[in-house]
Amino acid sequence: MSEQIRARGAIAREPGQPSQIEEFIIDPPGPGEALVRILASGVCHTDLSAKNGVFGTEGFPFLLGHEGAGIVERVGEGVENVAEGDYVILAWRAPCGTCRFCRAGKPHLCAASLNAQPRMRDTNGVTLNPILGIGTFCTHTVVHADQCIPVSADLPPEQMSLIGCGVMTGVGAALYSARVEPGSSVAVFGCGGVGDSVIMGARLAGATTIIAVDVDPKKLEWAKDFGATHTVNARDGDPVVRIKELTDGFGVNYSFEAVGRPETTMQAIFSRDLAGTCVIIGVAGPTSEIESLPLGKFFDLGGSVRVSWYGDCLPTRDFPMLASWYQQGRLDLDRLVTRTIALEDVEEAFHAMERGETLRSVIRFS
Repeated sequence: MSEQIRARGAIAREPGQPSQIEEFIIDPPGPGEALVRILASGVCHTDLSAKNGVFGTEGFPFLLGHEGAGIVERVGEGVENVAEGDYVILAWRAPCGTCRFCRAGKPHLCAASLNAQPRMRDTNGVTLNPILGIGTFCTHTVVHADQCIPVSADLPPEQMSLIGCGVMTGVGAALYSARVEPGSSVAVFGCGGVGDSVIMGARLAGATTIIAVDVDPKKLEWAKDFGATHTVNARDGDPVVRIKELTDGFGVNYSFEAVGRPETTMQAIFSRDLAGTCVIIGVAGPTSEIESLPLGKFFDLGGSVRVSWYGDCLPTRDFPMLASWYQQGRLDLDRLVTRTIALEDVEEAFHAMERGETLRSVIRFS
């Protein structure tokens, strides 16, 4: 079959301007690619940042969305890992298998992640740039087939879509980036969808002290539902001091920054115990910087500070595992879905996110 596909999606044409729901055209999938009908897509803060030009003003127009679950409707030549009718979660990174990191046995650091060729364009012929190589705020998208991870067909698409980014990022940061150990202490700065996923990951890893830090009382209450043992409202004083008080004056074994701000990054670094690990997850804009870092105090603590990229995950291994944990009741994805919305409600979902009313709004396609 070679005919074009007509689809509808949320397209951002200019930085800082509202997205518009438009019809667009998709060319058939090429070799190694798959056409996916989207069933559900999470509304992630990264989409809002991209739409607002936080990461730069190049690349517009964007087809928004990068957390998706759906059905494979067509595959290109040579595709063997999925077939038409498969129910899949989409991954925004797929290891190439041949770059220097993949050859060294570190595919989670792949420097040449696989993506489909540009297949989407608007009705005027302008090529659309899918966010993170996926684009899921739409009825259909084309991705590299290796970005399609099959899961059990009886699992709900709203919850499965969230595994594709926010949940995997947070859980993976705890399990893989930090390697949280049983009986350890953890502090999580920023308790949105990713931060709460870190909390769930830390609980799965056996942490016994999990401190949630935020400025929103509602989010701190939600954090307790996901497994936080203590909460700290950063508006009430220095959160580093409070974290030290909660850990016998020492600080935590592991801290996580899930906001993307210099001040919270500094707090996360200095809330650690000796030889503690700080994992930076929040994506800061290109002009964001820490102007002053007291090196003496930094080296006194020792340990490590590292960036977690997609939770250092391997989607083919980890998506099915997280889906199984959800099925077993060990991963509470139901509570993460604050609202189920229609495609036309995307802009209001962004506003609700900015107001702190949601952990995740999820677009559900009929």
